[in-house]
Amino acid sequence: MRYRTISWIGVIFAVLFVSGSVWFTHRLSKQFAEVEKQRMAVWAEATRQLVMADENTDISLYSSIIEANTTIPVYMTDADYRVILTRNVQVPPLHAEEFYARKIARLRDSQEPIEVRVSPDVTQYIFYEESNLLRQLRLFPWVQLLVVLSFMALIVTYMITSYRSEQNRVWVGLTKETAHQLGTPISSLNGWLELLRARYPDDDLLSDIATDINRLQLVAERFSRIGSAPTLVPADMRQIVEESFAYMRTRVSNKVEIELKIDDANTYVILGDAPLLKWVVENLIKNAVDAMNGRGWIELHLLHSATNIILDVTDTGRGIERKLYSQVFRPGYTTKTRGWGLGLSLCKRIVEDYHCGKIFVRQSVVGKGTTFRVVLKQCIDC
Repeated sequence: MRYRTISWIGVIFAVLFVSGSVWFTHRLSKQFAEVEKQRMAVWAEATRQLVMADENTDISLYSSIIEANTTIPVYMTDADYRVILTRNVQVPPLHAEEFYARKIARLRDSQEPIEVRVSPDVTQYIFYEESNLLRQLRLFPWVQLLVVLSFMALIVTYMITSYRSEQNRVWVGLTKETAHQLGTPISSLNGWLELLRARYPDDDLLSDIATDINRLQLVAERFSRIGSAPTLVPADMRQIVEESFAYMRTRVSNKVEIELKIDDANTYVILGDAPLLKWVVENLIKNAVDAMNGRGWIELHLLHSATNIILDVTDTGRGIERKLYSQVFRPGYTTKTRGWGLGLSLCKRIVEDYHCGKIFVRQSVVGKGTTFRVVLKQCIDC
């Protein structure tokens, strides 16, 4: 939230800065355009005087005024708007007449020409365009906008990257430390279990204790895998889903009905990390159970496309508003009074960061239920 606030402050600052620059530059360009208009009026009068001058008239002043214009493109036409003189105009080597006709037609639509009455019977017109300097002046604030926005984009990108890197370091450190902390008591429990087996070899409860210890070892292994890049090997997604389904079906309330549907297909092989993907399936089932408050129906549907393997997990829970579709995957997001809000975030990290897949809310209706979809690449050559 803090990074988002800083980003918005930067955007607002950029908008205010560029808005002020645009206003000031617009005001300056209007003044500059008025100066150019006045210069053209003087230039037109100098041209008229030069045309009307006889051999006894000193034309040096008029000539200097005309020659002084080195920036403003000027077109002089006759009464029929045919060009008879140009200055500071780059004329194409071919089709010059068409070029002049188009140019004069456009200028007649955008400005009133300066009338130059050479004699009572002869009238000429002067049209002019903005100088390159004035055009650049008008363009300058937009260049500023581009520079400022690029600068802000770099800052925001750096902040987001730094924030994500910090999150990753915290996440990796937390998972590694959790796996490490679990290792010692698990080793101790294994030792106590062997002692109990030696003293009470016929006790049926020892198998249940062994199952729970194995589960703790699996949890520790999963945390250690999250803390480092996993090794992806060919894995059967059908087997992963079936084992996760079998494990969770016996550990949820009898008021929750869980069904597994697998479309017919020859293979569901992917390149993946089976323990981590089982964690994803289990988390999605747990999330569905929580969304239904312990009562309802859940379906796991494993299906096959041309290149992908797809798992849909559907529940009849409270549903999710569309505006929250992406937020549910953020660390810390939860609707429960108790919980860390890491389950779906963990799923997203495993599926997208480690397996280059996709996990998203496929559809949801508030009050009726939700479908989460996991998409993984099929391993064709495995």
